[in-house]
Amino acid sequence: MDCMASIVALHSDGEHGFSKQAAEEVELIAGVGVAGDAHAGPLVQHRSRVAASPDQPNLRQVHLIAYELFEVLDAAGYRVGPGDLGENVTTEGVDLHGLPVGSVMRLGESVLIAVTGLRNPCAQIEAFQPGLLKQVSYRSATGELVRRAGIMGVVVLGGTVRVGDGIEVQAPPGPPRPLERV
Repeated sequence: MDCMASIVALHSDGEHGFSKQAAEEVELIAGVGVAGDAHAGPLVQHRSRVAASPDQPNLRQVHLIAYELFEVLDAAGYRVGPGDLGENVTTEGVDLHGLPVGSVMRLGESVLIAVTGLRNPCAQIEAFQPGLLKQVSYRSATGELVRRAGIMGVVVLGGTVRVGDGIEVQAPPGPPRPLERV
């Protein structure tokens, strides 16, 4: 494992709301996600995706956001903190959006998360704070769509993680595949 970082905050919510409740620790279950969270399950749990096809595998078991995003948003005049955007894990010290698909993140002593892709920012972000959606999803100078509302992953090896636990990241073998929305 080649990159050190840490868990700044943890969140879950059993209801399909937007923001999530803070917790000092959460249990992650292999192939399922965060115990008790509305998005946990081996099959897709996101309401719009369930409506489209309920038999899809759940590639969005765990939502991670870098704390550094909140600092960027604060500088732009938005007051957003851990859990506000619905993430399960708030990290610090790792470039989540720079990770390739298939990267493995070790949270704490033993939990393993495989990175599946980008969170697709939605209208709920705009409803949370007007103008915020354009801060986390915009076109670059070259016209490329930039999404920076976090990444998604699946739990490969479960266990308990706590605020303050370390994070190590290992890139997958082979040529890196850039993250795309899942």
